[in-house]
Amino acid sequence: MDTRKYSGKLFAAEIVMIVVGLIFLAPFYFLLVNSVKKLGDIMTNSASWPTSFHWSNFTKAWNLTDFPHVFLNSLIITAISVALIALFAAMGAYRMVRANTLLNKILFSVFVAAMVIPFQSIMIPLLQVVSTLGLNNSQLGLIICNIGLGASMALFLFHGFVKSIPYEIEEAATVDGCSPYGVFFRIVFPLLKPMMMTVIILNCLWIWNDYLLPSLILQKPSMHTIPLATFAFFGQYTKQWDIALPALILGIAPIVIFFLLLQRYIVEGVAAGSVKG
Repeated sequence: MDTRKYSGKLFAAEIVMIVVGLIFLAPFYFLLVNSVKKLGDIMTNSASWPTSFHWSNFTKAWNLTDFPHVFLNSLIITAISVALIALFAAMGAYRMVRANTLLNKILFSVFVAAMVIPFQSIMIPLLQVVSTLGLNNSQLGLIICNIGLGASMALFLFHGFVKSIPYEIEEAATVDGCSPYGVFFRIVFPLLKPMMMTVIILNCLWIWNDYLLPSLILQKPSMHTIPLATFAFFGQYTKQWDIALPALILGIAPIVIFFLLLQRYIVEGVAAGSVKG
């Protein structure tokens, strides 16, 4: 039982953290209250509580963005990209840990070094490669780029986690006649669940909300994802806030729900991956 006294410093720290939390929640307040206002009310006083709720804004945003279509595009790109990132990174990390050769050490160092390279510095060469391969305006091209950009972080996380798995379990499976692939998929892969969920959540948040890379590869409106469809309401001279804000809520709602359901795995995965083998 904790017998520490509730000191004034602790109280002051709690007040500071509450204030900081309210500051971070302020944008969500503006997003929610202004999504049900008329454009004139938003421009007049965006901080006020709505005098009347215009739920038709969500209907307009749903229809103008063709939300079911762009939602399906985002879902396909995100699901396939994240699944392949998690699978390839898990297999690569496992091999690098168990076959601790000089080549694997160099490869791991290259993957870690790639994490610090800004995307903007490789953006133009990447687009040239995509164009040369004829992958412009295709979901396949975007998925391949997502895999390449997300593999480094995922492999780094899996690498630390695999070290915490006792090698004796794999030896026992090998003695029982399990093949190398069987050892990974039947023994190791189920044990990677905490880190697997962490990798899935982090990459889902990134790919679902990404705007820059899809805007460079997917020029056709039929290929647009939710962020691209939402950006259509922000013109050079006019901004349709009364439609853009509901569209933003429709876009972030699925990924927020997904994150809230699985967020506990982030802490479990990172904590387990910090154990050194």
